[in-house]
Amino acid sequence: MKYKISDYMDDEIDFGNMDDTFFLIGLLNEFMNRFQVVGDSFFGEISWKQCFVLICLGFFQEPPSLKELSELMGSSHQNVKQMLLKLERTGYVKFVSDERDGRKQRIIVTEKTQEFNKRNDAPSAEFMKQLFEEVDRKDLEITIKTIMQMDDKLKILGQQYKKEK
Repeated sequence: MKYKISDYMDDEIDFGNMDDTFFLIGLLNEFMNRFQVVGDSFFGEISWKQCFVLICLGFFQEPPSLKELSELMGSSHQNVKQMLLKLERTGYVKFVSDERDGRKQRIIVTEKTQEFNKRNDAPSAEFMKQLFEEVDRKDLEITIKTIMQMDDKLKILGQQYKKEK
């Protein structure tokens, strides 16, 4: 199969007889790498992944634990903890003891995060508008549905592989 994967490349790349499923996974990885590079430049003061942590923190009604946040993000405790420690050092989050279980720590956002969000809400919305301006709404809905189905299956497969080890 041949796809021209970038307007910046002169030639199409021949992916041979690669199955579409393998191509899609590679394409998703390539897209996320490119999105991270652009996101890092866009925000400047923090990385895209750190920004994603802050976004995910905003979805919780109560400050989450590391386990809860890691599950929502689909990332390991170790990776999320490292990002949180960097965000804590730069004043975006704080760790507080859980009121019911002192062994647990909860993650809370600070005033600095709230200021960051206010500063970046409108530019982020404009960026997303530009990114999706040529994407048909039905295609977007199909893509979301497909990735959610893949994510559900990946969660099941992940549990199966954990049990086998």
